[in-house]
Amino acid sequence: MTMLERTPQPITVLQRERPMRPDLALVASYIALSVLGLLMVYTASAPRLIDLGLNPTQDLERQGVFVVVGFIAFAVVSAFDVRHLRRWVPAIYAASMLTLLLVLTPLGRTVQGAQRWIDLGPLGQFQPAELAKVAVIVALAGLLALKPRALRWDSIVRAVVVVAIPAFLIFKQPDLGTMLAFGTIAMVILFVAGATWRQMAALLVAAAVGAVALFQVGAISQYQVERLTAFLDVNSDLLGAQYNLQQSEIAIGTGGLFGKGLFNGTQTNLRFVPEQSSDFIFTAVGEQLGFVGAVIVLSLFAILLWRILVAALHARDRFGQLIAVGAAALITFHVFVNVGMTVGVMPITGLPLPFMSAGGTAFIAMSIALGMAHSIWLRRSPVPGERAFDHAQAP
Repeated sequence: MTMLERTPQPITVLQRERPMRPDLALVASYIALSVLGLLMVYTASAPRLIDLGLNPTQDLERQGVFVVVGFIAFAVVSAFDVRHLRRWVPAIYAASMLTLLLVLTPLGRTVQGAQRWIDLGPLGQFQPAELAKVAVIVALAGLLALKPRALRWDSIVRAVVVVAIPAFLIFKQPDLGTMLAFGTIAMVILFVAGATWRQMAALLVAAAVGAVALFQVGAISQYQVERLTAFLDVNSDLLGAQYNLQQSEIAIGTGGLFGKGLFNGTQTNLRFVPEQSSDFIFTAVGEQLGFVGAVIVLSLFAILLWRILVAALHARDRFGQLIAVGAAALITFHVFVNVGMTVGVMPITGLPLPFMSAGGTAFIAMSIALGMAHSIWLRRSPVPGERAFDHAQAP
């Protein structure tokens, strides 16, 4: 055998491609949380519907439709190579901003003093702010993907503008919880994209100064202030914002180790906890399934976030990495704030618990974000550490 014959041939890209096998841990956690969410929605809503003489499975059936649509969205987005989204970033962002503007027109529907929805008639209500979170993730990833690893201030300013526009439109609704979600997503993506600690500190100081200024000029209503600060004083507004927190803590605290069992929770059956099918769905878990059930739910979220971060680690390019990191930041923030507000360590902001709270737009938006992360995993780099962004190449 000659030397030429013994020389190893270069491995082609096709030879190194991984088979597109789904991330079973991610998919299983996603399905488990969704099914558990359906069960909790049913147990939290059935007693109320029975008392009203309505079909006890009414809310369950409605949420079931949303779950099916979310599953389809997850599958479709997973099958799509999200790297191709880069060329559509301006259109996605513009469309999202247009829907946020429509909310503030006569087309928007006002519920309990907040104008956050567009009424779609028989199809229900559409909340553009939920999809705007996904659009902001894609927009920030597209903006920062080909920037130097050490971000310059001009890139950071552009990123702040990208977030500030939807944040202002959300503020007008008002929806402070979503504004905080935008800020968290931006900070995480900027840090991963290469912002320095000094730049991050400057952004945090600027955000704090801006928040204080809003309070000083009265741009934030008194009832919003009370909701944000109720968890700091257990004796404030006992019949208002503090009432929600007290009932939530009672429900979770009385669940004990293993819970009272399905349909046996007094706080749930007697409807003491407001918005229990949506914002306070975690209280139904704590009361009926106890500490063990709550740990199982949080463990499923931990598995989900672990797999998303693994996808980010093995992304083929920087664009995909930033999208996956943004999806992880979005879900983490929602879980932390939602669970935190039910146990009294975070302000009540009205953010839903991903994949479990009742609500169609939120479930579908979270499914799309998770689908993008799964798409990145399916097309991960065949060689550890080999990524297109290491060579500043677009996919």
